[in-house]
Amino acid sequence: MKSSRLLFSIIALTVPIVLHLASGVATAQNANTFNRLMKPPEERNPPPMKDGIHDPDNSGTRILQPPREAFEPMPKANSGNRIDWVKALEENKINPRYDRLDPAKEPIIMDLNIVREVKGSMPDVVYPHKQHTEWLDCSNCHPAIFIPQKGANQISMASILLGEKCGVCHGKVAFPVSDCRKCHAKTKTDTAAK
Repeated sequence: MKSSRLLFSIIALTVPIVLHLASGVATAQNANTFNRLMKPPEERNPPPMKDGIHDPDNSGTRILQPPREAFEPMPKANSGNRIDWVKALEENKINPRYDRLDPAKEPIIMDLNIVREVKGSMPDVVYPHKQHTEWLDCSNCHPAIFIPQKGANQISMASILLGEKCGVCHGKVAFPVSDCRKCHAKTKTDTAAK
């Protein structure tokens, strides 16, 4: 019963339903409005004056570079805001400031992949610390989001879709979870699949 309520909650979050009282038929309307990264192409990356994030009455908003112009030379991706940010970092197209207050501070890069075995036929999840630590300090995730101890973190797609664990960033400021193979990247061995 608990899992069916959770599933219904996830569906309710992801697919708004409009009930037409006259006909008594429920239909989906604007099914992907919950995730700003899944908009149709013509609505992606609007100028700051129209993005719903920046204050259009602030004179500073008018001087910001429009995202489409800024993103033009960047490597492309098939999801999110359509930029492959990891590739942009690898190609030195961007140089993120590691510390907000100290532009000279260098990141502590941890080149370690964590493989999480998942049940069923989906490939296992590979969590690449390197790509994350090139952008973020460890304290962004540990210990508030993830306890740095093997087996201490219960992670599920339900919790991610509800904005917990990986969902704190993914679907908001990082690629959406609809791009399954970016995380589910390690094919199971024949013996593990049995």
